[in-house]
Formats: sequence, structure tokens, C-alpha cells
Amino acid sequence: MKNLLMSAAIGDIAGSAYERRAHRIKDYDKVKIFSSRAHFTDDTVLTFACAEAFIEHLDMSMNLWKCANEHRHAGFGSKFKLWMANHYPRPYRSLGNGSAMRCSSAGWLAGSVEECIKMATETAAPTHNRPEGIKGAVATALAIFHLKNGASKEYIRENILNEYYPDWANLEYAAFHDEYTFNSTCAGSVGPAMICFLESKDYIDCIKLAISLGGDADTLAAIAGPMAYAFYKKMPDAVVCQAIKKLPDWMLHVNDKFDEVCNI
Repeated sequence: MKNLLMSAAIGDIAGSAYERRAHRIKDYDKVKIFSSRAHFTDDTVLTFACAEAFIEHLDMSMNLWKCANEHRHAGFGSKFKLWMANHYPRPYRSLGNGSAMRCSSAGWLAGSVEECIKMATETAAPTHNRPEGIKGAVATALAIFHLKNGASKEYIRENILNEYYPDWANLEYAAFHDEYTFNSTCAGSVGPAMICFLESKDYIDCIKLAISLGGDADTLAAIAGPMAYAFYKKMPDAVVCQAIKKLPDWMLHVNDKFDEVCNI
């Protein structure tokens, strides 16, 4: 498997066109990959920053800070912007879904459950040092870890979704689709994103299900996308190529080196 980090970036780019209130969408059939408004956002920046920190043995917090400040207009939240403005950034106990959207490299790289939990925590801790924030990263990374190693959807529902987000474990997509609204917390994002994967038919179907929830579209798709790729083992070449064209050179370098290090 190649372009592992692109599985999150594609979700982010595709969802970016539908994130703002005026463009949020509930109709699956009207979701386009990619629309003319599609672009990478903070989700992609921080996903690649985490991966780069791991493979280059960099300080996680400082690399997140550096990469974020190099892309200041990528759509960061207000509290994260304050963190970016501090030359000595400290965690601010966030429980937002930012920890879950950037942690996929931990799931791809880890060689064991214990290592996955440790690495996912490392990606979250620079900002999301509150239990709920760390839990979102750990649950997401563990799902990717188990799926890349051949776990079934039933295993993920029973052992990840039910353990970390039991309120979502027995729900079906159709049961909450109509009422679901924008939610930027891990508690309100990771469970729904996981269900989008569990009920998907392929990678693109997963991305469209996440976007058509009508919520934090880019982040939901960035969380669900790597799960889908880990399970289905493929993404459309044309979509990957389109996404690659939208990314800066440093991300493309990280993408290629990350694939070499993972060697999945």
C-alpha cells in the first residue's frame, strides 16, 4: 500500500468544500470529489506534521507549531491559533476533534497496540492533553492499526467503538443522519466517523457518507478516510493524483518517505 497519509488528506480536501455553514450538505448524491472549492486545510497540515515528527525523530509539539505557522491560513480554530502565536506553546486541555483528525500516522506506523496508544497520545498531547482529547486520537489510531492488520468491521465496532464511544456503538448511520449537526468535539465526531466507515462499501463511499452528515465535513472525512483505506486497501488512482496536485512539496516528500518507513 502506498500514499498512506493521502487517505486522510483526500478526506480533508473533499470535505473542505462542505465545511462552512452555507455549503454543508445532507444529500449523499450531491457530494462531489473534488468540487471547485476543495483545498487542504489544517487537518492535512497537522496530519503530515505528526508523520514528519515520527519519521524524522523531531519534537512533536515543535513540529506541529512550525508546520502550522507555515500554513497560518489553513483554517485553524481560535484556540489553536493562540497556541500557534506562543513561541513556547503549552497544551490547553482541548477535547476537540483536532486530535483525531491528525493521528493516522500513529495507526500506520505502530507495531503493537501498546505502541499505537503511546504514539497516538504523543500526537494529541501538545494541545489535547485532556482525557477526551487523547481518547479521540487513541480510538482513531487503534482502528487504523487493527484494520491494517486484517481486523473485521465487526471487531472494530465491538472492540473500539463500543469500548471508547459506547453511546454510538449500537447506532446505524440512518438513525442519526437527519438530526446530526456540526460538532467539533471528539465525542461528537469520532463515533459518527467510525460508523461512516463501518457502513461504507469502499473508500469513496466512506468519504461521501462522512461529508453528507452535514457536520464538520473535512474532519469527519479525514478521520474516516484512513480507516477505509486500511480496510479496503485501495483508493482510486485518479483521486489520489488530484489530491497530490493540491499539496506543497514538503508534504509530498513526507508522503513518500512515510510510505518507505511503513512498508505495508
